[in-house]
Order: sequence, then structure tokens, then C-alpha cells
Amino acid sequence: MLEDYAVHGAVLRRYNRSVSKLDGVGAETVARFQEHLRSAGRSASTVRTYGTLAGEFVAFTGTRGGLGCCDATMIGAFVATLTGYQFKTVEQKLCAVRSFLRFASAAGLVDGACLEVVPSARSARQAWIPSVWDPGEVARIVEAIDRVNPCGKRDYAIILLITRLGLRGVDIKRLEFADFDWPGNRLFVTQAKTGHRVQLPLMKDVGWAVIDYIRHGRPDCDCPQVFVRHTAPIGPFSDQDHLHQILVKHARAAHVPVSEKRRHGMHSLRHSLATRLMESGTPVEQIADILGHQSVESTGVYLKSSLGLLAKCALDPDAPANGVSR
Repeated sequence: MLEDYAVHGAVLRRYNRSVSKLDGVGAETVARFQEHLRSAGRSASTVRTYGTLAGEFVAFTGTRGGLGCCDATMIGAFVATLTGYQFKTVEQKLCAVRSFLRFASAAGLVDGACLEVVPSARSARQAWIPSVWDPGEVARIVEAIDRVNPCGKRDYAIILLITRLGLRGVDIKRLEFADFDWPGNRLFVTQAKTGHRVQLPLMKDVGWAVIDYIRHGRPDCDCPQVFVRHTAPIGPFSDQDHLHQILVKHARAAHVPVSEKRRHGMHSLRHSLATRLMESGTPVEQIADILGHQSVESTGVYLKSSLGLLAKCALDPDAPANGVSR
């Protein structure tokens, strides 16, 4: 860590600084920033994420004299701590810092010149390749889940909701009993990312998995959410819990390799579903509707996750080029 500091002028070891750990003026400033975002019509997820990232920045400034001492040198030192993060993560953190500094400048908390020295980091939307599981791997993971114990019943239902219906983890955590139309075999989901309320068919295996959990696995709990934590205190999952540990646990039980070189969270199961649908010839517009994408451009990235689909896009170098002069 000392060597990193000598090279970069900042400690690169990253710590989890949540807004709740801030006190006094720092916590109040972040709370005001979040209220500003709400009044501007930002989504709940944006308010939460930007608030957390702003809290990290405020905590960092607290180690260097406070927010009132913010200048180009301090911002440069903070940017140096982002070394090692993925490009998309750096872009998100800098966007949050830029938004916070814009608010702080208007409130007279920092010099407006600070906003100008925050670097830009724009990642191409189609630059990344989604992490996907082989269909055989997904089947092995599902088969390996112990559906006798309560946690297994819960995990089985959650993983089926993602692999069959493509739900986001955050939407699964917020599912309530009232969202299930059992007579009509339908599920209504208000997507956290888009705010849209969508209707999905409740497939037989998914429906029975949820029923099995509710009847024989779910702990006694008054909260309206269907899926809850099984450790005290019993209650809904927190917004910070991405259910990553559930998938990794059952992947290891199924002896499916979990590589550090690829993402293996619950979201990767959505990627796998999208890739299979695209390989089967499902129109990209339908896949976008299933996954809750606002634009088909977001869905087109799954073309890269299939070697078979990529092979169809390749040009034959030996084929004659009609109309092209040599």
C-alpha cells in the first residue's frame, strides 16, 4: 500500500464506505444530494447508487481536509484510487462524482472549478461481451440444488425465475404475493430499472417452485415480499444484496467451474437466457420485451456471446467481391 501511494499519490486499496458510516456534515450533505436527485425525477436506483458513490467521495475528502478543501489535486488523487476497476465501473463512479460536484457547487460547498477537472470516461455500449453459462452448466446447477431444505426451495424458485423468465435480481427481491395471479397463471412485475409494469406468463415449473417455497420453506414473516432471508433477523433482502452468493454456492455444489475471469452473478443467467433465445431465432424485439430493455440496442450485444451467431456474420474471404475493383 505504501508503494502504491508512492507511485500514485493515493492508497489504491479499496474499502466499502457506505453512506451510513458518514456522520455529521458529510451524511447531511449526501442526504441533501439524494433529495436533490429525487426532486429532479431520477429513479430510485439512481438515487441510491449515486448517493452511495457520493458518500465514498465525501469520505475520501474527509481524509484530506474535508469537502471545502476539494481541488484538482484531491480529485486527481480520488481518480487514482479507481485504478483496477472495470471501465464501466469507472464511468459510473465519475458520473456520480460529477453530478455530486454540480450539486455541491450550486450549494456553495465547493469551487465550481472542481467540476471542470473531473475526467470523462465514456465506455462504448457494445464494447463488452456478456458472461454466459452453457445450457448444460445451467441444468447442472439447477439439478444440484437441494430442494428438501427451506433455503434450497427458495434458491430453486429464484434461479428458475431468472433462467425461465429473465427477471432481474432486484425485481425478484421485490416480488410480493399480490404480484402473482394464480388463476390466470400470470406474474406482474414492476421493473426497478425502467419503472414499467410488465405481465409475464407463469410457467408451470416456475409456479410450482414458488408454491413449494411458500408452503414448505418460507419462514414466518409479516413482510409482503415472497422471498426473504433465512437468517435472523428474518426479513426481505437488502438493496445491496445481489444474490451472487446463492448462484456461486450451487455452482460449486454442481462442480461447475466458477472462474475469476468472468462474471458469474445472477445477472449472467439473464445473459444466458437471452443468448439461447437469440440462437433459437427469437426476434430481438421480443427478447427486449422479455428482458425489459428500453432499446433493442441493449439486446443486440448478446450476438457476441454466441460463436454460432458470430460465425453467421463472418464474410468468406475467398468469395468474389461483386462490384469491387481489384
